[in-house]
Amino acid sequence: MGRWRKVGSALWRVVAVWAVSTLTMLVLAGILPDFKLQSDDGDSATRIAITAASGAGAFGLLSVLVWPLLVRALLLVPALVLGVLAFFLNGSLLLLALSLIPEGRGEAGAETAVVVAAVMSAVASATGGALAVRDDDAYRRRLYRLADRRRRRGADGAPGPIAPGTVFIQLDGVGHDVLTSAVERGLMPTVGRWLGEAGDTGHTGAATHRLTPWRTDWSSQTGASQLGILHGSNHDVPAFRWYEKDTGEVMVSNRPASAVELQRRAVERTGDGGLLTVDGASRGNLFSGGAEQLALVLSVAARRGKENRSRAGYFAYFSDPANAVRTALSFVAEVFREIGESTGARFRRRRPRVGRGGLYPFIRAFATVVERDVVVAAVIGDMLAGRSAVYADLVAYDEVAHHSGPTGKDVDKVLRRLDRSLALLDQVADHAPRAYRIVVLSDHGQSPGETFRARYGLTLGDLVRAGCGLPVPRKAQRTHSGAEARAAVRAALRRPVEEGAEQRRPVRRAEPIVLASGNLGLVSFPDVRHRMTREEIDLRHPALLPTLANHPGVGFLLVRSAERGALVLGARGAEVYLDEDPVDLGPLADFGPGAAEAVLRTDGFPHVADIMVNSWYDPEEGEVLAFEEQIGSHGGLGGAQSRPFLLSPLVLGDPVADGGELVGAERVHRVLRGWLGEDAGPEVPLTADVVDAIDVIDSVDLDDSLSGTPDGTAFTVPDRAVQDKTR
Repeated sequence: MGRWRKVGSALWRVVAVWAVSTLTMLVLAGILPDFKLQSDDGDSATRIAITAASGAGAFGLLSVLVWPLLVRALLLVPALVLGVLAFFLNGSLLLLALSLIPEGRGEAGAETAVVVAAVMSAVASATGGALAVRDDDAYRRRLYRLADRRRRRGADGAPGPIAPGTVFIQLDGVGHDVLTSAVERGLMPTVGRWLGEAGDTGHTGAATHRLTPWRTDWSSQTGASQLGILHGSNHDVPAFRWYEKDTGEVMVSNRPASAVELQRRAVERTGDGGLLTVDGASRGNLFSGGAEQLALVLSVAARRGKENRSRAGYFAYFSDPANAVRTALSFVAEVFREIGESTGARFRRRRPRVGRGGLYPFIRAFATVVERDVVVAAVIGDMLAGRSAVYADLVAYDEVAHHSGPTGKDVDKVLRRLDRSLALLDQVADHAPRAYRIVVLSDHGQSPGETFRARYGLTLGDLVRAGCGLPVPRKAQRTHSGAEARAAVRAALRRPVEEGAEQRRPVRRAEPIVLASGNLGLVSFPDVRHRMTREEIDLRHPALLPTLANHPGVGFLLVRSAERGALVLGARGAEVYLDEDPVDLGPLADFGPGAAEAVLRTDGFPHVADIMVNSWYDPEEGEVLAFEEQIGSHGGLGGAQSRPFLLSPLVLGDPVADGGELVGAERVHRVLRGWLGEDAGPEVPLTADVVDAIDVIDSVDLDDSLSGTPDGTAFTVPDRAVQDKTR
């Protein structure tokens, strides 16, 4: 009886979607002059309805059967191009469906077909979502059926995984204080419920998670933090970008070639593949973590051809035309939202403010819509496939906060959406083939403040040139922004990461190379093969170090003394020799506990710059001065940027059980690895047969789609066969 009830429920949903699609087609035929559903001589209303039903049915069937084949045939097309191409492919399917209607009753122009197909896909997706929202039992049964299918595919009847799996969700750039404020203001009810905070009803429940702040290394940015978290070592990563004298190259954390090399160095140093080496998945990250299942991972984005799995997530997601249409519409809405918000900021003359024109609205929409949708859908697929460990990065907040500031209405909207994504994953975890523990963390925070250029009318590069006695341009040029989403967009389009002119080799080797990483600056002299000492710099450019140290926008400098080691310089002749364990930290005192240790650690890196420059910091307001064009920045010391968070289930061990402080990304890695080892986690790998058998879904199936989940967010389980195709 229960089986027939399930079949009846599935048939009802199919019929309902078909009926709504038919009605949509009839309405569009009445509105659009270039779209008709009757013969030239005219037809009765009944005949027109039958024609519309036939066209809607044929279009739905072709979308199920033909669309995945078209996507697989276009695996080498850049991912974002595929998203645009989806509209035209969808329109082609509609034209094909209309051609199947007898006696030529269905007809549409090419442009009209694209519009009709897009509207029909969106309406069908919304209808399926509405039915799922109204039928929790049907949604739950569908998830159970997917989970049962995974278990049945186990080789030789081998039992499914017993130990719980772990999902790590990185909310890029969300600081500890930003998270707690968002919970207190009701912006993130899912996180609030986990922490036992009052929700919309005003009632508090038992907490299921604990919130732990942690402190980053001096380089408070995704490259250093995520490399340390995923691979256990961020040794020799002094900043987001830096110049290496032995190779003559500028390393950039979000450049695919640099990410590959950084990952290789970390693996070589630790002798371990990474956090996700056993049955793991890496989604939307800079580094793979040793995972076999990869999507949107920058360290493999430089590869060409079908073996590049970094783009597999895009193809898996866009293999459903409804996903393509839904995401595209949200993308356009986000572009207009950003244009409206930036225009309002200009009219209100809000300060601080940076330029938000050009391609930025599209980059923001990619980070807040496309990347989020694809990554969350991939994680859902991993959970339904029963994978042991998943690590995913959502960059939406970080990208918006760089240009709109770490607080305000713009980022509040982003935080709400991120919380909805967490709620969706929490719901899916209830129906996965194994229990899942959801851990949420951030890689760094963001500190507010205007740019160095806006306050003083010159860039750090200009100040360095003045201290060296070199000519300074009359007008300060904008510095290159290191936002992670830009590299993700370029990787999706298969375009190389371009650096600003000031980050390339100078025309004359005697000139310094000046790089910016948030409020951290690096000065290197490429014609000297070793790291220059303070004595050598003073001999060559006597005014340089005093010029930098005494500038009001500079907090402190790190140089190397030939005789006394690591040396911190500040205004009015302040000097602190870190190797001598000083009591008075001088200019470092305002930067909080652990500042001296973080700076001293960086001083020991082989590729530390000749001069490391940290901007001014106001401990009362928490503001810094970014050397890049960002009003929310991170990369150095000062304020919230160095204080991310770790939100973990209470069933896992306390990350600071000894009552101490969690310091450094490498320490976070050890905590996460320890959690994976609890309850015989992924340390007990699945057999090869079972791993091969675990599948998200063999083909796109309307009944098995996850579009229309209970919280109103629509996603479709990625097609694992598409991922296999890109191996």
